[in-house]
Amino acid sequence: MKKSILTLAAFAFITGAVITSCNTPAEKVEIAQDNVTAANDDLDKANTEYLVDIENYRKEVAAKIATNDKSIAEFNARIESKKEAAKADYKKKVAELEQKNTDIKRRLDEYKAEGKNNWKIFKIEFSRDLEELGKAFKDLAIKNV
Repeated sequence: MKKSILTLAAFAFITGAVITSCNTPAEKVEIAQDNVTAANDDLDKANTEYLVDIENYRKEVAAKIATNDKSIAEFNARIESKKEAAKADYKKKVAELEQKNTDIKRRLDEYKAEGKNNWKIFKIEFSRDLEELGKAFKDLAIKNV
């Protein structure tokens, strides 16, 4: 008797669980639409963050490039007080740095948003190049002093 009651209770429990967990096709479609809407919202948010990151990085780099331009102007002013032999050498080095600074600015301006992975790779390489250019400016400043 006890076995039959336990069996009947277990059967009733399983049947109730199955019935309550089943969704109608309409409910399944609604759930799927909700999931798609949530995924689209997440995608829009991620794209917005990506574009904001690009814009912030452009502003940051523009400030560094402006600092480099200012350093170039200062170097050119200091060069005028040097001897002719040293003046030619410094002008050549400043012209090279100025060209690199212009190239970096152009590279950033020409970058098109091509996906997060490409942006990460570009940002790493670009930051490295910008850092090397900054070191070159510091080295020239040390030699020029």
